[in-house]
Amino acid sequence: MAIFLLHLFLLLLSSFTGTEAQFQNPRLRDAYIALQFWKRTAIFSDPKNFTGDWIGPEVCSYHGVFCTAAPDAPNVTVVAGVDLNHADIAGYLPSKLGLLADLALLHLNSNRFCGILPHTLRRLRRLYELDLSNNRFVGRFPDVVLRLPALRFLDLRFNDFEGSIPPALFRRPLDAIFLNDNRLRHGIPETLGESPVSVLVLANNHLGGCIPTSIGGMSETLNEIILLDDDLTGCLPVQIGRLRRVTVFDVGFNSLQGPLPGSVTGMRSLEQLNVAHNRLTGRIPDGVCELPRLRNFSYSFNYFNGQPPACARRGPRRGPAVFDSRGNCIAGLPEQRPLRQCISPGAQPFDCRKSSCFIGGATTSPYPKHSPPPPRISIRRRVVPPPPSPVGSAHRGYSKKPSPPPPPPPYESAPSTRTHPPPSYSTPPPSHYGPFHPPPAATLPPRHNTSSPSSPSTPLASPPAPFIPWKAPPSPVPPPPPKLPPVVGVSYASPPPPAIPYY
Repeated sequence: MAIFLLHLFLLLLSSFTGTEAQFQNPRLRDAYIALQFWKRTAIFSDPKNFTGDWIGPEVCSYHGVFCTAAPDAPNVTVVAGVDLNHADIAGYLPSKLGLLADLALLHLNSNRFCGILPHTLRRLRRLYELDLSNNRFVGRFPDVVLRLPALRFLDLRFNDFEGSIPPALFRRPLDAIFLNDNRLRHGIPETLGESPVSVLVLANNHLGGCIPTSIGGMSETLNEIILLDDDLTGCLPVQIGRLRRVTVFDVGFNSLQGPLPGSVTGMRSLEQLNVAHNRLTGRIPDGVCELPRLRNFSYSFNYFNGQPPACARRGPRRGPAVFDSRGNCIAGLPEQRPLRQCISPGAQPFDCRKSSCFIGGATTSPYPKHSPPPPRISIRRRVVPPPPSPVGSAHRGYSKKPSPPPPPPPYESAPSTRTHPPPSYSTPPPSHYGPFHPPPAATLPPRHNTSSPSSPSTPLASPPAPFIPWKAPPSPVPPPPPKLPPVVGVSYASPPPPAIPYY
């Protein structure tokens, strides 16, 4: 195998040497070597023939490849972007991609790429947007993304990454982070409050633990935060009241306890507030339902026992506002819990000082810092089957026909834990941030409370594929788009990535 790869590389090099005059500059030569190596050795199936025209030295004419003038040399043309979104390509990312040193944009969403990310990606010093969502990447969180100095937009959602979120991630100068629908665990790092992101989506993982009190430190930049269905426990920290710029705050489908903090009334920009399907108790604080921009407030399926009159008020003044109070213990309201549930131990007020998150007068993550070796702590997680989704909920699941199975990868892929495959979506063109609503295609389907399969051992670097001549399978008939329920209440969609300053 090593002899074959060496022969292939020498063949590519010799083909370049014989036609060196056809390349405008050495950077385009390197791009040619990287793209040809990717196509010939690491792409197993290309049913839509996206790379069919990747022939010859004119890399700027390849489908999905974009060229422009280099920022450090205006007279030099370089490959600045690769966009293979929705190509349904099966394969892996080879180490030769590190030769694309001028790349600012790499969009590979909705394919069947597997394996782990090569460490050579750290050479992409100008990479500004990285979208690897909706693929089959595995292994621990790819630390190589922490070595990309220009990176501002990171989208790794709908893969099979596992393990911990590295604390260093929130120290990077990122503007948007999407990690939802993976298999991440071990809590949210305490460094959360150091992040300058405007959009953070961690939904549909198995994080556990508590929301760090440092979240209040994100007050100057954070616009939207989605922690939906993350197995979170403990109480909502009062520091969320500092998030005066946040428009979307979603912590639904967790196991949060205690009251809804009165400090929520300080979140003056709130448009979407979702605390549904938790174990919150007490009374809805005065002023929450009178926040000036609030349009959707779901506090259904908790154990609240009272609400201010403003939460029951309807009329033209409130416009299209939706307040969902079902499944609580509020006297006089319809569709509340039966009495036996409202007098059960779970419905009684919870003292947040008794929470495992409470340290030194504040709630924090129960997971110790990494500097001395952490003691082994067994935390018994309470499992509460979620009530049926309310009619019109924006978090309903949906399904569609799966993609055709890929040829055998270079090693055994990790098992998937999803009940339904994610929908396809495309990254919008660069523009400024505007109001948005999180990912993808208008819904974030909640997972069922089922135990995930055992995690595989950390995979080794992907070996190169053996040379086996074969014909690409015919293009499958694309499945019809999924029929989604009408969106009522909270809805989310991916934000556009920020404009790239280099090009």
